Amino acid sequence: MAEFSMEGGKLALLFGAFLCSSYAYEVSVSCMIAYDEGGASAVFDSPECPMWEFSAAIQNGTDNCPVATHRGRRKYQEDSIICYPHVTVPVLGEDDPNEAGVGIAAVFDGHGGKEASEMASQKFLDYFLLHVVFNTYKKLFSHSNEHEEAGHYSLKLKVDEELTHGILEKALLRTIQDIDSEFSQEALNNDYISGSTATVVLWMNGQILVGNLGDSKALLCSRRTHFDQDSEGDLVTKLQAEELTKDHHPDRDDEKARIEAAGGVVLVIGVPRVNGILAVSRSIGDIRLKRYGVIAKPELTDWRHMTTEDCYLVIGSDGIFERMNPQDVCDILHGGHAKENETSIDSSFCPSSSSLADCIVQNAFSKGSSDNLSVVVIPMRQDPPSLEHKEQT
Repeated sequence: MAEFSMEGGKLALLFGAFLCSSYAYEVSVSCMIAYDEGGASAVFDSPECPMWEFSAAIQNGTDNCPVATHRGRRKYQEDSIICYPHVTVPVLGEDDPNEAGVGIAAVFDGHGGKEASEMASQKFLDYFLLHVVFNTYKKLFSHSNEHEEAGHYSLKLKVDEELTHGILEKALLRTIQDIDSEFSQEALNNDYISGSTATVVLWMNGQILVGNLGDSKALLCSRRTHFDQDSEGDLVTKLQAEELTKDHHPDRDDEKARIEAAGGVVLVIGVPRVNGILAVSRSIGDIRLKRYGVIAKPELTDWRHMTTEDCYLVIGSDGIFERMNPQDVCDILHGGHAKENETSIDSSFCPSSSSLADCIVQNAFSKGSSDNLSVVVIPMRQDPPSLEHKEQT
């Protein structure tokens, strides 16, 4: 039972209802104070807070979530990947708290060392779930206070999709913020110079949300049918690529304006770089360039409804796209190897035993990519299961 107190024990009752689920979370007053003052890391570090265990929230491991990584032609692998297609999260119900399933996948492309990308991949899921829990509690607490001030008490809460989406969006933003703050302190203590991109996708009830900082990409491969003039006007079906993220390059107008306003400069040394050093303008870490306008705030897309034509969601580090474009990736997923010409994808790197993710990585490597290579391929017809409401006892 949560340890909050309130006249008549109403708040305890409120949170007690929240805990009657397949797994329970205990939030005390001291824990909430720690959270408000220091975020997720403060809660996990506080001796006043109970041990948090989220393993029960993760179902079926990484089934139906093909991933692949390759060191490429680099001496070290600095990329990290996470993919959890079925995670149980608390959500608000009209009468009391409920549960739902959400999918979570991300690629963290490190640079200057692997420390930032490793921390991001290790901390992301626990921090994200903790933020979802605490922000759901806060919403319930705010609602109960509003009813108290109105002179009556009720757990009834008008719940809509937008409210749940808002909690998940806030959790994603706070998670990246907390990881960046914690890593920045560790970088100061250990003289790390590393940083990392972060491209994160959430999917829930047939909708997706993408958050991105840096130059890793998320793209959607959707089925499209058109007349092929080269085939005497026959109808041809292919997977068409749509980029869901915009790279944070320092010469992008809005990014350049922020960097220059902070006293930084954008210099072209091979590619545009912040102060001639960093080729991205948003990242986790890179503490020496934070004062010059490099930020760790992801850009979020709007929640997007998926259709039956949307087949695959792909997240890839920039090494994937060094020698291939997004359409090449979708052609691989479609098996588009029919035409043998200089721009075609070499099917010899797609043996039947390879996963779709392996096939993309091997093609990128064979085409000459010099960077680390990492990719997640998510079949979009497999939504996390909606969890039925749990009867309160």
